[in-house]
Amino acid sequence: MPSILRMHGFDVTSCATVPEALECIQKEEFDVLLADLNIGQPGDGFTVVSAMRRTQPDAVTIIITGYPAFETALEAIRNQVDDYIVKPANIPALLSNIQERLRSQQPRFQRPLLRLATLLHQYQKEVMEDWLTMCNGDSEINSIPLNDRERADHIPVMLAEVIEMLEEHRGVVSDAALAAATQHGHQRRRQGYTLPMVLKESRFLRRALLTAIQRHLLEANISYLMSDLIDLSENLDTQIRYSVEAFLSLHSEPRVA
Repeated sequence: MPSILRMHGFDVTSCATVPEALECIQKEEFDVLLADLNIGQPGDGFTVVSAMRRTQPDAVTIIITGYPAFETALEAIRNQVDDYIVKPANIPALLSNIQERLRSQQPRFQRPLLRLATLLHQYQKEVMEDWLTMCNGDSEINSIPLNDRERADHIPVMLAEVIEMLEEHRGVVSDAALAAATQHGHQRRRQGYTLPMVLKESRFLRRALLTAIQRHLLEANISYLMSDLIDLSENLDTQIRYSVEAFLSLHSEPRVA
């Protein structure tokens, strides 16, 4: 593809990895970005697009993918990516697309990028729905007959605590959240959960959070993303530890079958 683009008058810079692309975006100016959807890891092409949008918002951005049916991802990036191309690329159509977009490109209004707390606050309902779907779809967890409200128990409190901690930039879990985590451990024991089930549902919560972040990555301010993710992980680990310790402290109490 670089050779064909050069034959049609484009000055092309090729990058093999995400770090290499990010370095080029910082050092050079570009009119067009063509990024594979999956470079080293699934979806990491979004990271490159996000960096381009942040530093060079007027550049035309096009995602290249081998998977034509990714409507969910496309909807999430509709305001960030100008178009997408399915492999194998139709070169004449690609060239025509690029040239047309360069001719018609208008200065783009760049939406403010979000810190992780704001992003999760905006999509916390989505996180809860994903978490419930995973729990209800798991035969072991679903063997405990609970409705969605009972299944969720204090998970919304845990999620709210993570968001609040990130918003306030504090590194400790609040006493109220720790008390809620303790009560959650007691409740799960009484409901008939096993310890592996408690750990599994907490793993599902972590997965739902990370899935939401990946799904909306182009809305995130990646300059702070890693530090926010570290704080999020530590907060979750602390709350889960209190739940597990509370669960184990009731070992002598009868469990509901």
